[in-house]
Amino acid sequence: MNDPVFPAPNAKLAERRKELAPETHDAFLAFSKQVFAAGALDEKTKQLIAVAVAHTTQCPYCIKGHTKAALRKGADEHELMEAIWVAAEMRAGGAYAHSLLAIDAAEHIHGPAK
Repeated sequence: MNDPVFPAPNAKLAERRKELAPETHDAFLAFSKQVFAAGALDEKTKQLIAVAVAHTTQCPYCIKGHTKAALRKGADEHELMEAIWVAAEMRAGGAYAHSLLAIDAAEHIHGPAK
């Protein structure tokens, strides 16, 4: 496949992104640096959270980047997979919880189930 849906990150694209909104770009980088700095949570934990969220948002760039960062911060493959399973449960849990909306809507049209 010569035309991927997600282009490989490269310096040219990154520079263009910065050129288009330099102040916002710099503010985002500062925000990101602050968010992932050690605080009440250590850096490894924050990166594991990011791996889980990246799987929920399904961002391939984030999955790769935060997986590498989590490994650099000391996470192992078991911790990564556990974080991913938490994300999978939360995503499935959302559908499960929101099924009540469909049941409620059906009961408003057809009445309560017998």
